[in-house]
This record gives sequence, structure tokens and C-alpha cells, in this order.
Amino acid sequence: MSRSPVTLRDAVVADAPFLVTLWTEHLRRAEPQEQVADMELVIKTAERSAEQRLVVAEYDGVQAGAVLLQVVTMSPLNLEAAVMTMAPHVEAGFRRRGIGGALMDAAVTYAEERGIGHVSTAAISHSRDANRFLARLGFGPQATLRAATTPAVRGKLNAQRPRAGRDAGRHSIGQVLAARRSQRRSAGRPS
Repeated sequence: MSRSPVTLRDAVVADAPFLVTLWTEHLRRAEPQEQVADMELVIKTAERSAEQRLVVAEYDGVQAGAVLLQVVTMSPLNLEAAVMTMAPHVEAGFRRRGIGGALMDAAVTYAEERGIGHVSTAAISHSRDANRFLARLGFGPQATLRAATTPAVRGKLNAQRPRAGRDAGRHSIGQVLAARRSQRRSAGRPS
């Protein structure tokens, strides 16, 4: 009987630099030391929480992948419990070795231990391999999560607003001067 080279364990603070490298696309844009500090906080939060687990996968003792598991509701409107598998990811050099399956198995086990009937996940939209992998496991699309910067959305909203709506309550300097000239002409004439 052969032993699998894949092992799973809870993350420790020393894993922070590896997780920053693994999850670069998911992290806020900041200096590397700030990202490591953020990740240390995430690890410490997961260690203390009964609702989170941060799992690191190793292949023959080498860090190869990770996933953050969190008990959430299906949505802010659907209060049924689910286990969110956030950012399941395997390093490129370790793919197709059963690591992704082991991480997702950990998510299902975590849900089963808590009597939770749903597992949800999110993958980077342009990651074709990740989305195919999740589809093969039975995950179907439930929603499309989109994000943009606040100034970008404000700019687009203002650009799409009808001209009258954008100028409501505001007058151009030309309109103000024309109104004053009109008032002066009216005031100068006898009624």
C-alpha cells in the first residue's frame, strides 16, 4: 500500500510568504511586507475562528497549494449556511497530482462535519483551468461577482446620466449671465 505524497495541514504564520506568492491575484495591491502582514492576520484569524480554516497542501513536504474555508450564508438574502472555499489554488509545478482534489475534499469534509449542505467557491474569471476543474467537480455558476473602483463607477454613472440630469440644479456661467442680462433688460423697461 503506497502512501500519498499529498498532505494537508492548517496554515501557520510561517506560511504567510508562501500564501502571498500563491494568492497574489487575490490580494490588495501593496508593498510585499504589507501583504505578508495582511496574510499573517488572515492566518491568525483562521486559527482563532470556529468558522474558518486555512488549509495548506504539501507535496512530499513542499508547500504546493492552499484554500481558505469559511462558513458563510449562501448570500446576504439567502441565509442558508454554506462553506465558501476561497481561492483554492495549486502552484503551477504541482498541478495534476491530486492536490486540488485534496483541497476540495477538505472543504467537503469541513462542511460535512458541521452539517452544512452546500459548498461554494470562487475562481478568478480568466482562469480557464480552475473553472474547468471546478465544473468537473459539479460546481455550477450561481452569480457573476464583478468589482470596480469607486471612482471608475462614479465616472461611468455620470457619463451615462442624461444631460439634463447631470446639470439639474447647476447652471453654466453662460446661462447665469444670460438670465441676469434678461432681468436687467426687464427691469429697465416700464411695465
